[in-house]
Amino acid sequence: MNTGRAVPIWKRCFDVAVASIGLIVSSPLLLVIAIGVRMTLGRPALFRQRRPGRDGRPFTIYKFRTMVEPDLHSGAGSDEQRLSRFGAWLRHTSLDELPGLWNVLRGEMSLVGPRPLLMQYVDRYTPAQSRRHEVLPGVTGWAQVHGRNATTWEQRFALDIWYVDHQSFWLDLKILALTMVQVLKRDGISHAGHATMPEFAGARETIHTIL
Repeated sequence: MNTGRAVPIWKRCFDVAVASIGLIVSSPLLLVIAIGVRMTLGRPALFRQRRPGRDGRPFTIYKFRTMVEPDLHSGAGSDEQRLSRFGAWLRHTSLDELPGLWNVLRGEMSLVGPRPLLMQYVDRYTPAQSRRHEVLPGVTGWAQVHGRNATTWEQRFALDIWYVDHQSFWLDLKILALTMVQVLKRDGISHAGHATMPEFAGARETIHTIL
């Protein structure tokens, strides 16, 4: 899949500037969090996983670990059971996402864009839902400031596609500002009955723009 949609120059320059400053300023905090993860969860401190990026090309996303490894003997295999107390705090404050600034600096992600989901979801999208891969995935996005994980998958994808069609410098600034508000309020961190979101099993209806 190759959409041919170029990353706007303003967006790349803004991403590099903010990500560079963010990594420098937050470096002491990154160290403290890494030590905290090592003490509570062991090695490694970072969570790495392949995710689909722009045009569906895989890249390795970086986050701080928030869960213990699956334990087949104890039965602690679900996300809810594996989420540690320290990990839950990192998620509530969104501090687990800080290493993603490295992905932004590398050009694999943007500060703002549709959140990168799991590789196995790619084949389950409708053609309309696949349009979320026309732009770089983001650390935060339009869907994240309109319900985050409390929305349905259909709503989330509709919000993602709306952003693809309306992205601008001023919209990105608005999303970043709203993200800060949402982090402070700690809204929409999880879907009802789940640590984050339930698995996306595939499209159940044709996506439609809800904004």
